[in-house]
Order: sequence, then structure tokens, then C-alpha cells
Amino acid sequence: MLIDVVLAVSGLLGLAVAALSDRLRRWPVSAPVMGLACGILLGPEVTGVLVIPPVTEDTAWVHTAARLLLAISVMSVALRYPVRDARTRLRPVLLLLAIALPAMALVTAGLAALTLGVGLGAAALLGAALCPTDPVLASSVVTGGPAEKDLPARDRQILSLESGANDGLALPLVLVALALAGADSVGAALAESLWQVAGAVLLGVPAGWLGARALRAGEEHGSTDPAPRMLFTVVLAFAVLGAAGLIHVDGILAVFVAGLAFNHVATGPERTEDAPIDEAVNRFLVLPLFLAFGLVLPWSAWAELGWGGVGLVAGVLLFRRLPVIWLLRRPLGLGRPDAAFVGWFGPIGVSAMFYLAMEAERLAVDPVVLAAGTLVVAASTVVHGITSAPGRVLYRRATAPVDERSGV
Repeated sequence: MLIDVVLAVSGLLGLAVAALSDRLRRWPVSAPVMGLACGILLGPEVTGVLVIPPVTEDTAWVHTAARLLLAISVMSVALRYPVRDARTRLRPVLLLLAIALPAMALVTAGLAALTLGVGLGAAALLGAALCPTDPVLASSVVTGGPAEKDLPARDRQILSLESGANDGLALPLVLVALALAGADSVGAALAESLWQVAGAVLLGVPAGWLGARALRAGEEHGSTDPAPRMLFTVVLAFAVLGAAGLIHVDGILAVFVAGLAFNHVATGPERTEDAPIDEAVNRFLVLPLFLAFGLVLPWSAWAELGWGGVGLVAGVLLFRRLPVIWLLRRPLGLGRPDAAFVGWFGPIGVSAMFYLAMEAERLAVDPVVLAAGTLVVAASTVVHGITSAPGRVLYRRATAPVDERSGV
């Protein structure tokens, strides 16, 4: 019954999203917020239509669902822009990955220790899981007609590419955090991190190249129809994800690298036609996951956090990312409005669910970690979802010429 209800409601939400189209992107609500709200409505705290254990008691399905959705999402990011455009954003993206990502993990860990009083291990686990910018939630901010109208290509590309790359590159931080929490030695964590990242690159590059060459060969011999071609990159993402699991490397990073390699080789119409289908799949598949997440929110565990949980949410939303990006605005080449926008819209979502579930599977983590982590994810989903449209409008007004702002 659970699966049937989730699929039925997700289908109805999908029809609403399709019917509203770009108008939804102008409203102060996003598709993930709609899914989360419906899950809460059907859950035990409101109507009680479905009563299932909270996510703090069962994380296995979250790990699997988030892993699949992230694979599609990072493939979508890799295909979103031509390679020549991505190359021009290499320097700011590398700065965000090398400096901002670990800084956000440290800030979040410090906030967790300050507000919740947890030890070093639990604080490190929260910092590592909540630091990456989520590509699924970020897509609702940087894609679509309104975003292309209100935001410059530079800001949209930086946010997209950062969110695609840092999902995989956050894994070393998570492994080190697990070591600090007692799962393994720091040396073993560093060695595993090196293999996970290097192996992902070694798998992703040839996989993307072979995928693009296979698609091109099929077109040359007339054996590839348009519909299969549009879905090919989704299949490629799952194939790379499965192969990465078999050889124990970072699957999310491997898919992103494969997408970049595919994008580089597939320079014809297949790249531009694949990008929209990946965007569509990414947009609609988010609904069942967030609906299910709304069903299993750990309300009682959140209540036990008390004001510490409220303080953590406020601290993470305000201080995890915005001050870091603001301090880096000159090296990043961002003006003040751009730094404010890019600094605010670094949402926490599916990637955090993935890493929180991974930490729970690898280690019997303190229940506070899962409770606090899911609270921040839910808050970020709502807050960033309802501020995305107004934020774009504010950015447009802040960067408009003086005569336009004055109405002349």
C-alpha cells in the first residue's frame, strides 16, 4: 500500500507540475516543497493515512533512492552546458571545491557542537553530510525560463557545476568524519578516499567516452531512434553507478565525470537533446523521494532536540555558506549581488540524505545526528524552495540599471 500511495500521489503531483510548467517556477514554492508537504499531510502527524517508521529507524531505502536520484541529477548537470562554457567556470568551481566545501563542513560541525553539545565525532558527521550543495534542489533555482531571464549564465553555471562536483567530492570528508567517530582509522579513511576519487575518475572518463562513441556509431548505422537516444544518458548514469558499486569507488563522482566525458565527445545534436530529457527526469523523479521523506520525518526526535535544533537550523542556513562565499567573492570574480545570491542558494537536500544514510549504515551513529541532519534538510528544502523565486526577482532588481529601478 505504501508504494501504491506514494506512486499515485507523486503521479498527481507530476501532472500538476507539468500543467503549471514555468508558472510554478515564478511561485514561492518548488516541486520538492510540494512533495514534502504532501508527505507530511499523508503522514502520522496530520491525517495518518500512512503510518510507517521514521527515517531515524530505517535509512536503507533512503540511501538507495537518494543514490539513484543523485546519479540522474549529476548527469543532468554534466550535460547542461556545452564543454566550452564549463571550462570558463573552472577556476571558481575549483575554488568552491577546494576552499568553500571544507570550510562549510567545519562551520557546520562547529555549529552542531555549539548548539547541540555533541562530541567531535557527531559534529564531524553532521558537518560532512550537510556541507555539499544539492544538485536536485539547486536545479529548481538555476533552470527554466524565469531563471534564464533573471540570472546571468555565470551564476547559474557556477551553482550547477559546483553542485554536481561537490556531491562526489564530499565523500572524503564523510570518510574522515566516520574515522573521527570511531568507524576506522584516519589513515585508512584517507587511503579509501584516494581510491574512491581516483577510481571514480578512471571509471567515469572511459565510460562517458565509450557511451558517446556507441551512440554516435548507432546513429551512423541508423540503429538509434530519437526516443532511445534521449534516454541513453539515464541508462549510462545507472550503468556507471552500478559499475562503481561493484569496484567500490565513488559512484556519484564517477557518473558526473562520465557525463562530462560524454558531453565532450558528443558534440552533435544528441547533447542538446539529451539535456532536456535529463532535466525532465530530474524534475519529476524528485517528487516521490520528497513525498516519502515527508512521510518519515522524525517529529518526536526533532522535539527532543529542543531549542538546540532550532539554533542549528538557523545557524546552518545563515552561516554555513553565505559568509564563506562573501569572503571569497573577489577570487571567485563575483560582484556583491552575485555573491549574495550564490552564497544564499546552496541548498541542502538529497545529497545530505545520501550521506546521512551512509553514515548510519557504516556506523551506529548517535541518534542526534540523524535527527538534526534530517531537520536541517527539511528546513533547507522549505526555506530555499520558497525563496528561490523572490530571490531571483531581488537579484534582477539589484543588478538592473538605475533608470530601470527608478522606473524611468
